[in-house]
Amino acid sequence: MKVNSLSVLCCFLFLCMAGCGVKVRTTEALKEEAVGKDDVVEVLHEHVLEAAAWALQQGPVTVTAHVAERSAGGIHDFYSEGDYWWPDPENPEGPYIQRDGMTNPDNFVAHRHSMIRFSRIVGALASAYEITGDKKYVDHALRHMQAWFVNPETLMNPSLLYAQAIMGRVTGRGIGIIDTIHLMEVAQGLIVMQGAPGVDSALVADIKDWFAQYLEWLTTHEYGKDEMNRANNHATCWVMQVASFARLTGNEEILDFCRERYKNVLLPGQMAADGSFPEEIDRTKPYGYSLFNLDAMTTVVQILSDESHDLWSYKTADGKSIKKGIDFLYPYVADKDKWPYDEDVMYWENWPVAHPFLVFGAEAYDQQSWFETWKRLDHMPEVEEVVRNLPIRNPIIWMN
Repeated sequence: MKVNSLSVLCCFLFLCMAGCGVKVRTTEALKEEAVGKDDVVEVLHEHVLEAAAWALQQGPVTVTAHVAERSAGGIHDFYSEGDYWWPDPENPEGPYIQRDGMTNPDNFVAHRHSMIRFSRIVGALASAYEITGDKKYVDHALRHMQAWFVNPETLMNPSLLYAQAIMGRVTGRGIGIIDTIHLMEVAQGLIVMQGAPGVDSALVADIKDWFAQYLEWLTTHEYGKDEMNRANNHATCWVMQVASFARLTGNEEILDFCRERYKNVLLPGQMAADGSFPEEIDRTKPYGYSLFNLDAMTTVVQILSDESHDLWSYKTADGKSIKKGIDFLYPYVADKDKWPYDEDVMYWENWPVAHPFLVFGAEAYDQQSWFETWKRLDHMPEVEEVVRNLPIRNPIIWMN
């Protein structure tokens, strides 16, 4: 039998290292410990194809399908109302009053529902294309994108002037920008699908132009600047969205700005020394908001990290890092009964779900326990509040 000299050398080194007490891991062991995209596909394969089959049966429904009678904008303008604002019992016809953490069920939510539906459709179709390579998923996704971003009769204006309005107080707020986190999976879906054979390059260019216009609005309008400068999850979600849309449109200047914003503002300004987020813990839904902000900040790291920029290993001078944030919150995801703070005033029983920080973090740090926890949690949540606050529902399209 012919013996390969390299194999002999490897065996010799292996025996020497073992004899010296050095811990040696075989190739098979390394494969078992590492978490990668193939592992995620294996877990989600059935879910993805089921969701994609549903998506293929859905026609486009944009903001123009639902007239918002209380909106100060037009039929092409996205409109939503502040979640925690209610009629004043002492002055029913007067300005609304705030009840933090308590969602008003009579708010206008049709545009938000349509956008989330759009995001779910494109995310499912892009994931199915990643798994199968079948162009039918791409064609159907582009049909929806054309309706939302290109068709003059049904498109949404690339701005958010009338989001999170408050009756009797304001017609829109910068805080409403958080509503478009659901466009991120649309943008990422286009990144995944744009190279499919036979794709209409002119249509792709038109869709990217819409995102370029929206990106300009997000970074120049006073609402965008207000949101960028907030101290909690709203600022994180501004960076997350801007980074996502900048990557789609190839805006390297804004991508670099977002990296600096993460390193110099978000991480040092929002995270405590133990890895918690005090601004979220002080709210009436501390558990849900902590999960949401960690999802968003981890997604920021996932988007902005590449061969030249490793935000996964970045630490501030006093030791804050995204890993510290996951290390802090993970035990309370694995066992929610250990949560040491107040329970959320609403939806406490609906968290946690299969959070993106678990799967992205598991891949980045080879943390099998995080991955196993992610595997057993709900990957297809249906509770409206959970879906609204889950920025990434299709991790396959985000993984390298």
